[in-house]
Amino acid sequence: MESTSGKGSAFSNFHVLNNRSDSIECAALMRNMAKLFHHVVDRCDDEQIAKYDEVLCQLAEVVEAEARAEVAKLLAPLSRAPGAVVIKLAHDEIEVAAPLLEFSSVLSDDDLIEIVQGQSDEHRWAIAGRNPVTDRVGSEIVECADSSAILRLVENKNAQIGQQTGSGLIARAANDKSIAASLGNRRDVNWKEIHSRLSAAGQSALKQLSDANIDVDEEKIVDAQSVVLNRVRNEVGFNATEWKMAWGQVKALADRRQFNLKSVERFCRFGYGHHVASSLAILLRIKPEVLIKWLATQDTSAVTVAVRAMNFKPDLFKQIFSSLPWRDKVSVEDAEESVIKYDLLSQKDAHDIFEMWRAHSFAKKGSPERQQSVNVA
Repeated sequence: MESTSGKGSAFSNFHVLNNRSDSIECAALMRNMAKLFHHVVDRCDDEQIAKYDEVLCQLAEVVEAEARAEVAKLLAPLSRAPGAVVIKLAHDEIEVAAPLLEFSSVLSDDDLIEIVQGQSDEHRWAIAGRNPVTDRVGSEIVECADSSAILRLVENKNAQIGQQTGSGLIARAANDKSIAASLGNRRDVNWKEIHSRLSAAGQSALKQLSDANIDVDEEKIVDAQSVVLNRVRNEVGFNATEWKMAWGQVKALADRRQFNLKSVERFCRFGYGHHVASSLAILLRIKPEVLIKWLATQDTSAVTVAVRAMNFKPDLFKQIFSSLPWRDKVSVEDAEESVIKYDLLSQKDAHDIFEMWRAHSFAKKGSPERQQSVNVA
């Protein structure tokens, strides 16, 4: 038999995958495969990870919850894990899903929102304790969850309370003293900004809290430091921790065959700069270190040529360019110049330039890797 590293068709030959196998044997195989993957993940390519993903998903269908829970615990701390099985186990009963919901960086905001909307309050409670919980996810928890999950969210210092979550919390707090009391302890939240955008109903709810002497009065929080998290990230620029999380999430999305240009547009729309950068590396089929170098050196020309080579529409290029987490903020002049260059450069010329760079890069490093087209349908 071939190695279980994932090469070839070795996984498809396991006799325990047929219907005659008992669950005990399947459970043993699932545990062993997860342990092996945990040890070799850093040396696995995309094809090998896809093989692990396929077989682990098949095994998850036939093993007991105890085995699924053990596998979930093994996969939870990994920044790169098989995307389909992670999603499958994250939707499982709470005893299985909990470690993934609380700790897996592979789960994207869209994944978490789907789980918040469709699973139990126990699932929502687990998600409320994540590090981090973004404003998008938090607002869904406030909308769907019971008081215990909302309290955990408010008490989680790694949970962003921005405009979306803050508005919902104020409405809930007006009728729940425990939530109102917890809100008073969140001195990091920019209640002044949230207050300025509240609807009339929301401002009325905030007034109720103030009248009840709950410490969220606008005048007492003028010095609040928090603003919308994604905007802060983009202002600060590239962050290695954010990159690692984003790379794992985008790769997991690709594992599930759910990554496309709509994904890129969605990342741009929500200001997920590191996800946008990760997407470009995948679409261009270049090593992530290359894209990171472009960001670190503010190589706007490389980004312009690379995106033009994929024949993206000018509007999408503008969104991508403004969303990328440049290490130092790119000047307005540089951004405008890049847009002009993009409009003037033909897709063919950009493709030729990029492929010439690719060939030169491989030749310089002595890499036997074959050149690949960057055309994207």
